[in-house]
Amino acid sequence: MTSPNIALNALKLFLCVMRAGSLAQAAKESGLSPSAVSRQIASLETELGFRLFDRTTRRLSPTEAGRLYHHRIAPLIDAMEEARHIAADQVCSPSGTLKVTASVAFAERWLIPRLRGFQDAYPAVELDLALDDTPLDLVAEGVDIAIRLGARVRGDYIVSKLMATRYRVVASPDYVSRVGALARPEDLRERRCLCFAIQAYRTRWSFRKNGRRRSVDVPVRASLTISSALAVRRAALSGLGPALLADWTVADDVMQGRLIDLLPNWEASAEAFDTAAWILYPSRDYLPAKSRVFIDYMRACAQARPS
Repeated sequence: MTSPNIALNALKLFLCVMRAGSLAQAAKESGLSPSAVSRQIASLETELGFRLFDRTTRRLSPTEAGRLYHHRIAPLIDAMEEARHIAADQVCSPSGTLKVTASVAFAERWLIPRLRGFQDAYPAVELDLALDDTPLDLVAEGVDIAIRLGARVRGDYIVSKLMATRYRVVASPDYVSRVGALARPEDLRERRCLCFAIQAYRTRWSFRKNGRRRSVDVPVRASLTISSALAVRRAALSGLGPALLADWTVADDVMQGRLIDLLPNWEASAEAFDTAAWILYPSRDYLPAKSRVFIDYMRACAQARPS
């Protein structure tokens, strides 16, 4: 008879195969070979006395018995894993792999520069950054924490605000010395701008003053349209024109004089005002210590950031 420990590992592998939908993907997620996964599933089926999956050369699908068994066993295995993590968190420092997803630009300009302090404080936590400008399915991709940007976020997740964000119209000192500053948003009508390649960013920019609800919409003409926010910043630094960029992208550039905020008394936007960076994680009753300390550390960084 299979030992209890091996049986538990086999059950966890069964859940992994059900979630992944294929032996190859389950093998990738579990660090095993597809043949090893297949043998363990076959061994579990022998022990249980019924087939969990119907297999063909091209397809793997759960049997009716497999679906019923998964429905019953999954909450029990999840509860056992949660109990193990809760107990371990009481006696151990945060550890393990923490998978975090964010956009490429946000990671490069805000997140990565702040990771040294986190790693110094929690050396047993290994960070796995999945950088993607397309929002990932946190459950399907095995993501622990996501950082997303916008006025609001959607999805069946636990969501909390990391920090408010604002947008600025910036240009290099060289550009300002050659072309001149802006007295008001409407002056942008006479300028050729650097535009981010999203429709809202390349046709008009909106402005409001001192938090007033009434906004001013200004049509913009592009001299250069770029599909990367990081490249838009680089173009602005090179003196190619004014650009609308998030403060987390250019705050240190403005503070150190590499870029100038052309309209410092105005809030700017292409799509919506009152935007923010949000922290998300899959809904669960228990938040692992590695996730909790990462969230707390990032919030401390956000509170300490220059405005």
